[in-house]
Amino acid sequence: MLKVIKVRLYPNSQQQQALSQSFGNCRWLWNYCLNLMNQTYIDTGFGLSGYEVKKRIPQLKKGHEWLKLTYSQCLQQVCLNLGTAFNNFFEGRAKYPHFKSKHGKQSIQYPQNVKRIEDCLRLPMIGDVKAVFHREIEGKIKTVTVSKNKSGQYFAAILFEDGKERPKSDTKGKAIGIDLGINHFAITSDGSKFDNPRWLAKHEQNLKVKQQRLSRREKGSNNRNKARKIVAKVHNKIANCRSDFHHKLSRRIVNENQVIVVENLAVSNMVKNSKLSKAISQVGWGQFCTMLKYKAEQEGKVYQEVDRFFPSSKTCNVCLNQVDSLPLEIRFWDCSSCGTKHIDRDVNAAKNICDEGLRIISSGTGDKAYCQTVRRSRGGRKKSTIPLVSG
Repeated sequence: MLKVIKVRLYPNSQQQQALSQSFGNCRWLWNYCLNLMNQTYIDTGFGLSGYEVKKRIPQLKKGHEWLKLTYSQCLQQVCLNLGTAFNNFFEGRAKYPHFKSKHGKQSIQYPQNVKRIEDCLRLPMIGDVKAVFHREIEGKIKTVTVSKNKSGQYFAAILFEDGKERPKSDTKGKAIGIDLGINHFAITSDGSKFDNPRWLAKHEQNLKVKQQRLSRREKGSNNRNKARKIVAKVHNKIANCRSDFHHKLSRRIVNENQVIVVENLAVSNMVKNSKLSKAISQVGWGQFCTMLKYKAEQEGKVYQEVDRFFPSSKTCNVCLNQVDSLPLEIRFWDCSSCGTKHIDRDVNAAKNICDEGLRIISSGTGDKAYCQTVRRSRGGRKKSTIPLVSG
């Protein structure tokens, strides 16, 4: 089974210079090959594959001697990754590949020949870089991606094969539905609620001051570069706090449950709402669901997504009666069909999500959770108009 650990690197001044050279060379090669692919398609109507542009590297090294300062397999991996990026675009999994900038995150990938030497990571043509390993690497190292973020911190994402088979998924055990929100980050079907920490709001004043200082610096000056790193450190702090919260909560949920059901939210569409875009952007639903998924798969547990159009809030979890509309300001309502009093619409939604996920798993319909031709086996939904009580 493939696993990844991310470790912090502490290169010395010479190693930082060598890594900077490698970052720049790989970035230049990416932009050169991307431009070549674009121009070839314009001229001939045919594209180039990653393997075809990789064959041009020896010729490029003759005209650009500084490319020889970078490990050859890192350069080859750039071309292969570009080809993968185009495949992802054509198959609808990603956007069109874009040119890379020296001002953003920098990274290079070593496909092999990386070793751990005690408390160091030995990188070809870089040397032994000091690293902090918080977990053991139990298996053979496959690839290592070295990156540098905007605040100047170095990391290495180590992919290794532990030699173990992935455990088979089993649905026998406790099932839980999770309704993601803003006021409460997560509401579960068993009635638990987890508050939204709102990390951005806690650091907003500090971030505002740092950004004001950045805006006053002259463009292109060293002082502006220093101010930009200070702003990046604040953003990095916010991201780390959010990631830590997601890791702890996802680990708790996975440990306590066997089947985990969530909604498949279209976050990119939801942030177009001008009133809620900031709150949705800082909460990190996508990252949290990703953590739930891979942690559940590693332990043989089931992660199931319910379609975003499934009316979880508007459906009574007792009799499946569905109302026509339920505005956000309505926090509790009474079912006109069975008389159930839903004192919390989010808990009701979480229960419906859990039931729908179990229905999908038992019926074997795959990832499609809800559509006009799919109904629960317990009976159809009766639409009605009921008097709503605002909370």
